[in-house]
Amino acid sequence: MDLFHWRNDFDEPFQEFEALQSEINKLFDLARVPESRGIFERAYSPSVDVVENEDSFTVLCDMPGIEIKDIAISVSGAVLTIKGEKKPADRKNGTDTYRGEVKAGAFQRTLQLPLAVDPDKVDAMLKDGVLTITLPKHEELKPRQISVKAR
Repeated sequence: MDLFHWRNDFDEPFQEFEALQSEINKLFDLARVPESRGIFERAYSPSVDVVENEDSFTVLCDMPGIEIKDIAISVSGAVLTIKGEKKPADRKNGTDTYRGEVKAGAFQRTLQLPLAVDPDKVDAMLKDGVLTITLPKHEELKPRQISVKAR
């Protein structure tokens, strides 16, 4: 069985590689986010870091240009949901955008934490474009030091 099937003597061997390259390029074109927005497509999605310490989880979320009134946070068991909207910058009428790279739009980030947290003690603060959410662990889930007694 031949690895390549040549159609005739006039075909060049590199045409097969060009066809393969074309197919690969089509796959990468499909992976790009289209301009039209569907239900699962997001124009803007903030980056997050989740840090665990002994007593709590800390979530740091980049939110430059987002106002407090445009943020909603909810906790259910070990699931944290951050919703919000980054509004587009105000532009004066009669101006043209030379380059437009700043993303805007509604977003929702849902994070699964490794342990359940105490929703009554969650604290959130927005400062310098960074949302810091502190999620204390339930008391019964915190590690405990157990002393050993001698008899």
